[in-house]
Formats: sequence, structure tokens, C-alpha cells
Amino acid sequence: AVPPGAAFVAAASYRGPGNNDTRSNKALPILLWWSGSLFPHFPGDTERIDCPRGSCLVTRSRRVARHRRTKALIFYGTDFRAYEAPLPRLSHQTWALFHEESPMNNYLLSHSPGIQLFNYTATFRRESDYPLTLQWLPGVGYLRGLAVPLAEKDAWRRKGYAPVLYMQSHCDVPSDRDRYVRELMKYIQVDSYGKCLHNRELPSERLRDTSTATTEDSEFMTFIARYKFHLALENAICDDYMTEKLWRPMHLGAVPVYRGSPAVRDWMPNNLSIILIDDFDSPQELAKYLDFLDKNGEEYMKYLDYKNLGGIKNQFLLESLERREWGVNDMTLPNYLNGFECFICDRENIRVKEEQEHKKSHGKIPAPRPRIAQFKHMGCPMPTLGFGSVEDLSGGDSWKEMWLQDYWQSLDQGEALTAMIHRNESHQGRFWDYMHEIFLKRTRQH
Repeated sequence: AVPPGAAFVAAASYRGPGNNDTRSNKALPILLWWSGSLFPHFPGDTERIDCPRGSCLVTRSRRVARHRRTKALIFYGTDFRAYEAPLPRLSHQTWALFHEESPMNNYLLSHSPGIQLFNYTATFRRESDYPLTLQWLPGVGYLRGLAVPLAEKDAWRRKGYAPVLYMQSHCDVPSDRDRYVRELMKYIQVDSYGKCLHNRELPSERLRDTSTATTEDSEFMTFIARYKFHLALENAICDDYMTEKLWRPMHLGAVPVYRGSPAVRDWMPNNLSIILIDDFDSPQELAKYLDFLDKNGEEYMKYLDYKNLGGIKNQFLLESLERREWGVNDMTLPNYLNGFECFICDRENIRVKEEQEHKKSHGKIPAPRPRIAQFKHMGCPMPTLGFGSVEDLSGGDSWKEMWLQDYWQSLDQGEALTAMIHRNESHQGRFWDYMHEIFLKRTRQH
């Protein structure tokens, strides 16, 4: 058997920003990527990282999970399952969460008991410890991409193109977007090329290839740029959850008709760059406004003013892009996985030092206080219907059966795991007993 930590002695050294940490690999704190598929290094299982405040060893080898030098476990939100969490939870280890994906991938993290399992967070919310909010926006230049001239868009309209594009192949999502779009289609022409509400074929076999549609393929981009409006509806609603569905049409100069982050206005290049679905009382009212813009070129072009020199007026957006330490498709900057890794390494080195000082002072210097993630580091609302009211839904409605249930079950799972940790449980298999206990308690209350 290999003694714990022995595998690390010969680890190749990854040189980060550099520091004056002279400790050997054997003395460094260890960070374990519990979700090993995210390990941001190539090709080994273990690397030394040199971060601004000190160095660490990072690994995806779970053999060191219980090692005294293993100070932090890093989890990927989409893969985190309460019933698979490593138990018992060790008092000398922090848990870090990396979750840039949709809240629908794990509603456990949207409830207090779920998010508070973690000490550090990197999520799309600006309030998280290491925010990934603008992960789909490469930079300010991306917003300034050239738009197809209005005369050309009008020519495509005369050839039978709709004013509005919908391109979605992921149906049945928490935001229930298809239900809204289906209603909107009653009042304005919408070309829908994806699997959801499909009513039109893409002009070539190459464009029909799904991998083309998910990348910024130039032929695909040229095609979708012809449209005046893009229906940009996120798959789930949460503050600061904004994806390529929003930024790509802005890059192409097609006006996004948006439903997603309720705080989206905070990030927009100016006050008139997107049309918010929730500003309209009904799909019919929205259709009327889109029709008005379609027929009035001057009014429509106001929505593309941000592409002109000096058109990006939002200082908060500009400063946020300037301030972030990681890059998108930028080889001169670290990616956000390496960035978050160093963020945790630095925090753990500080914690190790504070614990040593506490010990040396025989309690005169207080022990470092555990840092706990807050509800607002994720805190996404309950899924709501895309259009209409829940009371009017038929008994077997798939959205109601799936997403409302998933949301509330996730709360129970967070409570069950929290209870297990507090009771120092070491057997994952008992998770469902705890779930059953919570279920009984809840039914008694009702």
C-alpha cells in the first residue's frame, strides 16, 4: 500500500502566477477535486500550483480523501448528489462548490440547507465568493460585433422569413418557455428550427447538425444573424443566470426578446438593448410591440445603438469585465477552474496559518471562524409556469409533475444531508432513512 501523500512527492510542478513559497510538496495543503472530471490540469492526476499567497497540491485521486493535509474538497454542482456525499464530514476540511450551470441541474443548491453545506462558492451569482456571472461574454469587443444591415434583414423578411427566431431543442425545462412561445405564435410569425415547437427546416444538412448549432460555427451564425429578433429564454430563472442565449444574439445584432435573470438590466450595455418579456402584460402585447418595431426601422435600430462608438454606457458592465481575473477563450488569462483553485488554495493557506497561530497562543488568539456559503450565493426561486396559471393545468401536466416536485424534494435532500453531518453519520446508505424521517415530520405538520 502507498502511504498517504507519498504519491505527491514526485508530482510535476505547475507554475502559476508565482510566489515565494519554499515548502516542499510534502508540506503543502492538498485540495481534492471530488468531481475528478473537472480537474483542470493535463495530463497527470496531481499538480503543484503556485498561487499569489502560497502553493498547494491539487489532485483528483480520492485516495487522499481522509488525509490530514487534505484541506478542501471541490465539488461540481451538477454532479453533487446528497445521497453520495462523502461521510463522515471531516472537521479539518472545507467544501468548495463550482457551479456555473443552470439551477435546473441541481435545485438542492437553491435552498439554504443545500448551499450552506459549502464553505466557498463559484457560481453565476455575483454574490458568490468567486463569481462566474459573465462566463458567456468573452469581452466588450464581442458585443460590438457587426450587425446585418437593416435593409438586408428587410429583404429576408420579404423572402418569407419571420421577424422572430426561436431555436430550441431542449424542451420541458423549469422556465416552461415553450408554453409562452406557443402562445406568442398565435399573434406573430415565429420561425422555430429546433426540436421544440418545430415549424421550419434549416436550409442545409450542415446547419441541421446539432454540433454546428451549439458552437459559433460561421455558417450557422450568418444564418441566424438575418433575423431581427431572437427569442432568448433561459432554461431556468435565477438572478445573474445569463447564457449564450442572451449574449450570442447581441453579438450578432439580433435583438434578444429575453426571459431569464430578473436582474439582467444591471449587465446590459445601455438602457435599450434587449426586450424583456416580463415588461409586457401578455404575449399578445409583446407581439404588438415586435410588429411595431418590425415596421419602424428607425425605432428598431435604437436597440442596436450599443454597437456604435461610445454606445456601451454601462460602467458596471465595463468594470466587471475589466476586474475579472479569468478569461473566456483567452490564452493570456487563466481559465476560471484554475482561478477558483487558486482562490481556494490562498484561503486554505490563510486558514492553516491562523490555526497554527491559535494553537501557539494556547487559545489567546481565537481559532479562525468557519466560513459558510449564503443563500444568495445561489438561491434560485421556485419554477413558475411560462404562461397561464398552475390551477388551470391538467392533472398529468409533465412540467408540474417534474419541476415543482424536483424543487421541493431537493429541499428535503439538503435537510437530510445536513442532519446526517450534524449527527456525524458515516454511512451514506442511511440517507433514505433520513429522507423518510423528514417526509413523516412534514406530513404530521400538515
